[in-house]
Amino acid sequence: MNVRQSATAILSELAQSAADRVKVAVCDIDGVLRGKSLDKDYFLTSAVRGFGFCDVVFGWDSSDACYDNVAYTGWHTGYPDARARVDLATHRRIPWEDNQDFFLCDFEDAKGRPLGVCPRQLLKGVESRLRDAGFASKVGFEFEWFNFRETPQGLAEKRYQGLTPLTPGMFGYSILRAGQNSDFFSALTSDLKGFDVPLEGIHTETGPGTYEAAIRCADGLEAADRAVLFKTAVKQIAHRFGIVASFMARWNKALPGCGGHIHESLIDLKTGESAFHDPGAPGSMTPAFESFLAGQMHCLPELLPLFAPTVNSYKRLVKGYWAPTSVTWGRDNRTVCFRVIFGSAASARLECRVGGADLNPYLALAASLASGLYGIENNMKLTAPQVSGNGYEHDAAVALPRDLGQAAEALANSKIARTLLGDAFVEHFVNTRLWEWRQYQTAVTDWELERYFEII
Repeated sequence: MNVRQSATAILSELAQSAADRVKVAVCDIDGVLRGKSLDKDYFLTSAVRGFGFCDVVFGWDSSDACYDNVAYTGWHTGYPDARARVDLATHRRIPWEDNQDFFLCDFEDAKGRPLGVCPRQLLKGVESRLRDAGFASKVGFEFEWFNFRETPQGLAEKRYQGLTPLTPGMFGYSILRAGQNSDFFSALTSDLKGFDVPLEGIHTETGPGTYEAAIRCADGLEAADRAVLFKTAVKQIAHRFGIVASFMARWNKALPGCGGHIHESLIDLKTGESAFHDPGAPGSMTPAFESFLAGQMHCLPELLPLFAPTVNSYKRLVKGYWAPTSVTWGRDNRTVCFRVIFGSAASARLECRVGGADLNPYLALAASLASGLYGIENNMKLTAPQVSGNGYEHDAAVALPRDLGQAAEALANSKIARTLLGDAFVEHFVNTRLWEWRQYQTAVTDWELERYFEII
């Protein structure tokens, strides 16, 4: 992993380098990186004072269709520039682009305050509140995704039908399949490490052409940065090998979906020790850990769109497909929503399994940590019973909303969400999800054509 330099050292080294361009990026509401290539001299000036970036990145969806129901920006504002501020601590070099310098940016309002609708700023605010409460987060993301021997042009020509997976069949943890694509497999690990997105491990997952990778843990903001960069980097690396990587939550009804799981633990800032592990407590869970889990379980039904943000997300949340359908917890149990993991103080953590690979890491982690902190601050008790065995058969558990429309409505009516995440963000995000739901409701699907066209 790269050793992070001071801001002064970064700018000084960049000024003296032979590079003439610098790449910068911001994260939109859908978790998609949007960026620019800047002249180096312009960047060096902008790194100090910030620069303009069209605020349409918060005014359109993942297909660049402009929302007609949000207040922050739109035709009514003229889509002006917002102030983007370079975060010099995010400096990386892109190995597959001749080690071009790269930075992430945050958005500010006209008064220099964090912009309320900016996902990265939202997480930074939650992390600040966590520190004020005496804790620091340690977080690791893991993602599953499908790989296809296709090109973007080919996908469009085929209308996303009849695709060729990287490998055939269901073959999780396969040494054979990994070895058959060793060049791609090796490039993922080496290039991601060079991009300062180190992996703890990578393996084939069950499903044709499916991989899963665990990103090395870090503090919350860095972990979310790595997760956002991971998805974009994987797609770029895959393209070099004639492969298209998809982080869609569920692309085929006959196959499992793709998860975006979050592993979280807290460090007590006073002691520097784990706030989750107490070998003398029942089950080794500290009161803080129990309250953290209780808070997440309490808040999740109202915050679900931050973990499951698309229409397709809810096609993954079905029984028997390795994704939760209700608010449950258990020890080392992969059929529940919240998996409690123990071993040592270093490994004690909570795995939130509800998120799909399509989540926005900043938003999902902000919701998760804020919910856990809410539980701690309100001394919430873990009253939900531990699930042993099949979590899908736990009928007493609170069911999760079944589609994006229901979930967005629950978020819109949630007082907790507004307390934890702020009115400005909640209003904007809810309307973007309602827009997404409206686009889906007016679409005519292949399923409808096959079912109704001739017979009805």
